[in-house]
Amino acid sequence: MQNILITGVSSGLGEALVEAYLNNGDAVYAIGKHLPKRFENNPHFFFFPYDLSETFMLKSTLKEFVAGHPFSIAILNAGILGEIDLLSKTETEHIKDVMEVNVWANKELIDLLSEHAFVQQIVGISSGAAVNGSKGWGAYSLSKSALNMLLNVYAKELPEIHFSALAPGIIKTPMVEHILNEVDDRIFPSAKTLKEAHIQTPKEAAKNLLTTIPQLVNYESGSFLDVRTMG
Repeated sequence: MQNILITGVSSGLGEALVEAYLNNGDAVYAIGKHLPKRFENNPHFFFFPYDLSETFMLKSTLKEFVAGHPFSIAILNAGILGEIDLLSKTETEHIKDVMEVNVWANKELIDLLSEHAFVQQIVGISSGAAVNGSKGWGAYSLSKSALNMLLNVYAKELPEIHFSALAPGIIKTPMVEHILNEVDDRIFPSAKTLKEAHIQTPKEAAKNLLTTIPQLVNYESGSFLDVRTMG
């Protein structure tokens, strides 16, 4: 039995990853805004409710939850999309809010884990948006690009932990549904590309990641990888 830490478990990919790892016989330590109630009676499911935008309290609040535990894998899945709009029309304060969850919360978590727990592998859920400068995706793209570099730098500073930034492909989550249903693809062509792409269910994506994540250690620590282009 492995101990797996997963953030952003209230819905979407995070919730599906919890289910997949529990079904695999692993123990899951989960962090999210809301408890996924279907797991609450599972003896191998441990949940801590926390809003990861509150980075200033993160280490002190979560310390007891992770301290002393050996984790085979920590999956930094929590993230927010932010507004799809022209960067020139996006308030800097809004970009800061996106960065808080998508980047700085992960920095705080990595520091916490490296100081007070034992973790072998850290996987940050990234996106093709980290490398594709698509019109309208400014805040999100900046945050995922920064996440990739955050993990790359930590790979050099914490060589005892294997780091990867992983783009999981397009998944039918509330984030993607918002783009499909509410973003004008005449103004933002990337939304049209999304609509024409293969969209996985969270369950499909989680199943795929269960086999992909162990393979990441074969790549250089700190690498950015995309499941759609891996071997």
